[in-house]
Amino acid sequence: MAEQLLGKTTSFEQVSNAADFIRNRLKIKDNAPAARVSVILGSGLGAFAQEVMEKSKSQLIPYHEIPHFPTSSIEGHNSCLVYGFIGETPVLLMQGRVHRYEGYSANKVAFPICVLQALGVKSVILTNAAGAIGDHLDVGDLMLIKDHINMTGDNPLLGPNDLRMGPRFFDMSEAYSKSLRELAEKVATSQKAPLKEGIYVGVLGPCYETPAEIRMFKTMGADAVGMSTVLETISARHGGMDVLGISCLTNKAAGLSQGSLNHQEVTEIATKVSKRFSNLLFGIIPEIAHRYEHQK
Repeated sequence: MAEQLLGKTTSFEQVSNAADFIRNRLKIKDNAPAARVSVILGSGLGAFAQEVMEKSKSQLIPYHEIPHFPTSSIEGHNSCLVYGFIGETPVLLMQGRVHRYEGYSANKVAFPICVLQALGVKSVILTNAAGAIGDHLDVGDLMLIKDHINMTGDNPLLGPNDLRMGPRFFDMSEAYSKSLRELAEKVATSQKAPLKEGIYVGVLGPCYETPAEIRMFKTMGADAVGMSTVLETISARHGGMDVLGISCLTNKAAGLSQGSLNHQEVTEIATKVSKRFSNLLFGIIPEIAHRYEHQK
């Protein structure tokens, strides 16, 4: 039974193989961290990677070249790993992610997180486009995720556990780092672009939610809804990584406004707030990386 399950889970050897390939391509010495901070850029938010590439010497690796790495089929997800710098601070950027609804298993969705961990990343910034549910939220807001509700019906850690990647059982009472949220709020305030905060509910997709489902989510305490992030967060916390979650609210959720929902609207609104989003990331990434300066 264990052998049958093992084929469905991410193996330490696959992760190591992918990480070694990236190290060799980037010419990173063995065991040296490639970067301490990484960002996964959601729908319509990939422009930040372009800015980093324009401002620093960067390298780009298409996902399909990395062993075992999943490739996105969704518009707005470029499927490239970008290694660049913000000042003197190295950063690994994922231009796009894969989703459970594309047909990938939950552990395959989380595979890039495991690879980032193997590359020395200590903090991951997970970004997404989401629908606003909370009354305090408007289209175009950036929302810090303070907690999540997993409604995907899945978990990337099902199956045998490899202690080299993390413990079998682990705490999720602070899935999204409070100290990183405080740092983000401080930077945003200094930029005169204050952030909202709320609870994110992750669903399976790919269809948008019904009005009845949104009413249920609101009753449960959810402030925003999307089709990503929660599986990646679980994997990151399993590996001991700190997580900062940021949702770009691209629409009101079903039943909370007139009109139908569509992916083009999502990417258009995300593009409109991209400058404010980029400014925030340029401000917080060096601050986060500074925390790990003395760690090998």
